[in-house]
Amino acid sequence: MSDPDLQPLIAAIAKKSEQTVPQVLFKLKDILGRKSVEDDRDLEKLKQDLHSYGILQYCSAALNYDYENIQGGYSCVAQMAEILSSCCVGFHPVRNKEAFQNEFLPSAADSLMSLANRLMDKAVEDKGKAGSIRLFQKVMDSISWLLKGHNELIPHVLQSKQYEEIQLSENEEIGVISLTLLQNLIQANSAFLSDIRHRALKGILDDIVYKLGCSSGPAAGRAAARTLLSLARSQSSIAEVIPEQYQGLDSLLKNDWIGKGFDAEVLQLIDLLYPGVRTREPAQDLSEEKVRAACVIQATWRAFQTRKRMKKLPKAVSVLQRSFRERRRLQETQAQRRRAEEELKHQVLLRRQRALREFRQRQLLLLEIVPAGQVDRFLGDLDMRAAVMIQKVWRGHRERRNFQQQKQELRQFKAAVAIQRAVLRFLKRQRVKRHRLSPWKGPRGLTDARRTELKKQVDDYIALHPRHAVSAEGCRELHQRAQEMLRQHLMRRDADRRAEQHRQALLAQINTDLELLTNAPALREATGAESSVFLSRSAPVAMRARQSHNALLQAARCPWWKRLGDEPSDPESVHKDSIDVDLQRLYLGGS
Repeated sequence: MSDPDLQPLIAAIAKKSEQTVPQVLFKLKDILGRKSVEDDRDLEKLKQDLHSYGILQYCSAALNYDYENIQGGYSCVAQMAEILSSCCVGFHPVRNKEAFQNEFLPSAADSLMSLANRLMDKAVEDKGKAGSIRLFQKVMDSISWLLKGHNELIPHVLQSKQYEEIQLSENEEIGVISLTLLQNLIQANSAFLSDIRHRALKGILDDIVYKLGCSSGPAAGRAAARTLLSLARSQSSIAEVIPEQYQGLDSLLKNDWIGKGFDAEVLQLIDLLYPGVRTREPAQDLSEEKVRAACVIQATWRAFQTRKRMKKLPKAVSVLQRSFRERRRLQETQAQRRRAEEELKHQVLLRRQRALREFRQRQLLLLEIVPAGQVDRFLGDLDMRAAVMIQKVWRGHRERRNFQQQKQELRQFKAAVAIQRAVLRFLKRQRVKRHRLSPWKGPRGLTDARRTELKKQVDDYIALHPRHAVSAEGCRELHQRAQEMLRQHLMRRDADRRAEQHRQALLAQINTDLELLTNAPALREATGAESSVFLSRSAPVAMRARQSHNALLQAARCPWWKRLGDEPSDPESVHKDSIDVDLQRLYLGGS
């Protein structure tokens, strides 16, 4: 059972309206004021109920509302931030502990940092008015209270984008408040420094040193010096890194911040960062003239960088405007295209409906005309015609689709055949080169002595095994004749090879012309650039085509009584025997 005092509060947050924030805040303050004077257990139980019934979640979400139009304004939201931070500390949820630690607390911290960021912007706009700075101070105190109660949130907050924006503010009062927050966290528990990323820690050190170098007010210098001293005391590694990374910091501290009312902190920082620096001789220190020169150089360089960025700013703005206009134009074009497509679909739908309506009206008129006994037959004919039309359309679609597939497969098959033919030719040429034998050269590896020995063995064998059918003179004559035929064959082989290459070239030319004619469009659709596909590169073929064309023209000019009984002259209907062309001489007449 929930606390009866929380029932009106639960009903108020159920509306989830921005205008109910003052009412919720008033009831929360009243309940917390009455419970704070009672036992601590009752207060802890109240905080658990606030979390269980979603009241704390509502407060976290309410920090992101726009309080310009809400009663109480930013004073109201600052009080809400105080209540949220105080209620998140000092209790442990009974249920959903992991969700409370891993989801709700980081969300509440982000809401508080976002609110602090907005209050910082408002303070800058109000030019550092006391009211805006006081509200910002109150919210930062709430964040400090929350982080002290939950140390695991400190790395999450210090590495956030909102804290970085607050840290980079040029307002000295805001910088003092942010440095005070960091100093309080380090004094409470400095163990979180080991969990912060090196980049975030380096950014914090850069900001502190920047405030030491650029601030003129003693409040900002005191806060920066104390914070840097706390960081150096918390970890020895930080104290070793600072002198190496920031050259001339000791001279800056001695020359600019000695005698400003916090000499003790400055001297302690110098002794910690630069042990023995005060015992060195004055001649070893940097002179005042060198420090001023370094300041002048730095100021000149920063001014140069600023002017350089300002020169690039108009170009960046023009590029941004151009890209924005281009993007808007594309969006308008796409919107117009979508509207045109929708309008076209609507018109098509209307035309289909109108055509269907007219078709049904014609059917009704025809049914009125047709006799009653023939209505069924007429409807059956209509169904048959519709079925035939559907089948015809489907078959045409299927055949066109199959033709496209077969055309692609045929193109792939022809490409494979061409590749195979080229590879086979190449392999054949390689074999011919490897096995080519010249008639005037003997076999490789056969010396004259070996040839004489083999000839002697052959003669001895012939002498021991004489043949009765052929004499020795006949064998010699046959051998001489075989050698002469082999020599003539080797002489004619080059001519045969050239003739074979010529035939292969003619076949390739024929295949190329056939493929061009196959893929060529129809004559009625061909343009001037595509008409060259129908021109033959063979003089006999071109002459035969010209004669056939002239014959067709002459036949077309004849009177009708001379063409009685003749079929329409279709070039493809002419019998092949009527084409008197010497096919062996095709593609030999020139280009």
